[in-house]
Amino acid sequence: MIEVTTHIHIEDDEIEEQFIRSPGPGGQNVNKVSTGVQLRFDAKNSPAIYPALFARLRTLAGQRMTKEGVLVISVHDTRSQARNRELALERLVALIREATIVPKTRRPTKPSRAARARRVEGKKKQGAIKKMRAKVGRND
Repeated sequence: MIEVTTHIHIEDDEIEEQFIRSPGPGGQNVNKVSTGVQLRFDAKNSPAIYPALFARLRTLAGQRMTKEGVLVISVHDTRSQARNRELALERLVALIREATIVPKTRRPTKPSRAARARRVEGKKKQGAIKKMRAKVGRND
């Protein structure tokens, strides 16, 4: 069982791991050993993920989530299969933790009367400075 937060726990059987060959340079090792890991987690059908959390997770995951609600995380950073597996689990947990944070709703505010007065005063000052830059003797 993987503990994401104190309230969210993911069962081990909910996570599918598939080992894949890592792309990129690496010599003969890359052609022989499947060190990369592809982790699949069905977030939509998981009992630990409630609908509001799933909605936030979907937006955070972006391209990493399929249309069916399956989160796919691929890691091939290191040459060690075990380390890539750990990294994939860490990324999954971090993503779900980030989705648990409910964003604050923005409440629009109006500037105070004093702030509006300061703004107008500043504009008048700037206008006066620009007026003084004008050529002398022009009657516009």
